[in-house]
Amino acid sequence: MSRRPIPLLVAVLAAAPALAQPPASLAIVEPEHDGFVSGAVTLRAEVRPASAPVARVVFTADGQHVCTREAPPFECAWNAGPEVVPHHVRAVATLRRGGRLVASVRTQGAVFSPGVEVDLVQVAAIVTDRDGRFVRGLPREAFRIFEDAVEQPVTHFIGEGTAREVVVAVDMSGSMAEAMPACREAVKAFLLALRPDDQVTLLAFNDNIFTLARRVTDPAARLRAVDRLAPWGGTALYDVVLKGLDLLDERRGRRALVVFSDGEDRSSRAIVEDVERRVEVTDAPIYVIGQGRGMRERELKQVLDRLADVSGGRAFYTDRIEELSGVFAEITEDLASQYLLAYDPTKPERDGSWRSIRVDVKGRHRVRSRKGYRAVARTR
Repeated sequence: MSRRPIPLLVAVLAAAPALAQPPASLAIVEPEHDGFVSGAVTLRAEVRPASAPVARVVFTADGQHVCTREAPPFECAWNAGPEVVPHHVRAVATLRRGGRLVASVRTQGAVFSPGVEVDLVQVAAIVTDRDGRFVRGLPREAFRIFEDAVEQPVTHFIGEGTAREVVVAVDMSGSMAEAMPACREAVKAFLLALRPDDQVTLLAFNDNIFTLARRVTDPAARLRAVDRLAPWGGTALYDVVLKGLDLLDERRGRRALVVFSDGEDRSSRAIVEDVERRVEVTDAPIYVIGQGRGMRERELKQVLDRLADVSGGRAFYTDRIEELSGVFAEITEDLASQYLLAYDPTKPERDGSWRSIRVDVKGRHRVRSRKGYRAVARTR
């Protein structure tokens, strides 16, 4: 009698239903929703959990079939065209046991046109004392702005203790393979040092441009985006500068573009003259970092120096990747000390002329700001 319950227990266990599997889901991880795409783009989807029995994943863009993948990674190349216009990307996963999973994202078109509504001129200013230490806490009355040597009334003023819009563009070309681990750590430290309410966009670039994070404030999300940096391909430096400025020019307020690269541009559709003209109509300071072989290329250094100087930013060069964290720390301090001023120019004509800008501050201080702007005609 003592042994009879054993087979009964076995029978009960054998008849018990299998543990329920978690429901499968599908997500498009690239491009991101509300992002901006153009040119060659990677479409990438993830099925969760990874063990879900997927027969195939079909990608479409704007209603047209792009590719079908029957095994992970579920990704394929797609040409989004030369212009930044809205797109609808859709992925459909067919499960082996029956049923489908569907995910879709919509990207945005570039709605800002540089040079439109340039009446209000914004000027970011960094103030230091004679020893190079940052000077903070200055009131609006301490500043004077001159355009072509004519004083302008300061109509808007934002102190240094406010949130910013920051776009960070990181070179992930094939030449970065050895330096990428240290680069990731330096970028993470930089992003963590920014204010929690700063809106951070992280771009990666090689032959193409990838938006890894779009206006993110969550520190953990910033770090996850950095982990996606993987080296391959060439260097489209000029293209990423243009895209970064386009993203910043959608917003008003304190802004900055930070660009890191280790080599000369060999992949951009844009040319250096395109970038220099673009910088003349933007009010975002540009911080550029040349590392390794990038700092030894004379022509590249000249380009980076001009971009930083005209925009009111700074150019840094380091031969050792271990020094990158220190460079980013300097940029963090610079951004934290940035004042923002604006004025309505007394000369409103948009005649395409170059207007020089000078900012003075009371006391024996030094000021770094944009050198001027080009008063281009309205485009609409």
